[in-house]
Amino acid sequence: MSGRIVVAGGGAAGMMAAVTAARAGAQVLLLEPNEKVGRKLYITGKGRCNVTNNCAREELMASIPRNGKFLFSAFSRFSPQDAMAFFEQLGVPLKTERGGRVFPRSDKAADIVDALLFELRRQGVEIRRDRVSGLTVSGGRLAEVTAQAGGKISGCEALILATGGASYPRTGSTGEGYRLAQQAGHTVVPIRGSLVPLTSDDPCCARLQGLSLRNVGFCVRDHRGKIVFQEQGELLFTHFGLSGPLALSASAHMDFAKWQYTAHIDLKPALDQQKLDARLLRDFEARANQDYANALGGLLPRSMAPVFVQRTGIAGSTKVHDIRKKQRRALLEALKDFSIPLTGVRPVEEAVVTSGGVAVGEVDPKTMESKKASGLYFAGELLDVDGYTGGFNLQIAWSTGYAAGQAAARRVLDA
Repeated sequence: MSGRIVVAGGGAAGMMAAVTAARAGAQVLLLEPNEKVGRKLYITGKGRCNVTNNCAREELMASIPRNGKFLFSAFSRFSPQDAMAFFEQLGVPLKTERGGRVFPRSDKAADIVDALLFELRRQGVEIRRDRVSGLTVSGGRLAEVTAQAGGKISGCEALILATGGASYPRTGSTGEGYRLAQQAGHTVVPIRGSLVPLTSDDPCCARLQGLSLRNVGFCVRDHRGKIVFQEQGELLFTHFGLSGPLALSASAHMDFAKWQYTAHIDLKPALDQQKLDARLLRDFEARANQDYANALGGLLPRSMAPVFVQRTGIAGSTKVHDIRKKQRRALLEALKDFSIPLTGVRPVEEAVVTSGGVAVGEVDPKTMESKKASGLYFAGELLDVDGYTGGFNLQIAWSTGYAAGQAAARRVLDA
């Protein structure tokens, strides 16, 4: 078989690349080391698969904090609306939820994987359980591709590397694509976790483990006092620190190798200090004869009361009518600025996506083709791009996979 495209990796980007190339008329071999394709897709969006984000291009670009400009062309060719139309044409009805997040109406990630697998088979893509183990570049061109089990792959005129990053290695994202890119002469920007939980040695985190907060203000400042992230949403306390959408999104803006950070939680974002103080006065008047620790139940989740007793320095047994103005002020400040010093992030293996990867300056943004080796293409998380939570990272996979599949097909069909 000649004029064949080999796609390494059966995740979101790899499947999109394979489908796109096959639809264009190319012969495609998809190599996936797992027993099933799309293994990581099954766990995205807590098993619901946040397919994309139904937003305008401006918001899409603003949601890619790392090398977003590189993706402009790919997003122009295959937008979130294109991704939605793609899956609905494959028979998967979609719905848009708050924040523009798009999910299958069934809330089942398996429907997305099944639709892609059906289309791969319908387009005649050969799927083989194997992985690319090596490649050779000669004279600035891809010369040879070797598979771990199958040996040298004959007739390979284009290789699309879509092997994923280093997060969730149990799904097959082991970071092997970085080694292959380096074999081809590419620079790999050091990887780290992005969209990853934050760690803290503040004992309050362990005490509040399992507590989920909704509609809180969340701000992260570096040690100079500069705000690096600010948003309102959901937060989760864990035994090691903070998780949930706010913590994950904040991690994309933090570099613990250079800076120190503190998280600031506003538990009452709908009330400014003056209105909150008036609320406290009303609550205290209504609960004048209660113990302070018990009176906090109207303001906070029950599990936070002991922590607030400690933070404000007001004895829990103090009667509310005995609380002084200065003490009430301490409570107000703790409600508006519950601060937690941060020590770092969890390991990259626990990250939703990997930050770092193949340097985008060495890749053609229109075609995803290597500038070091013609015939070699990249797609998905392997590239040094990443976005926020909300479907943006899967959109990167769809768009770069589409661009790589189109370009690789043109290459082999025009040869």
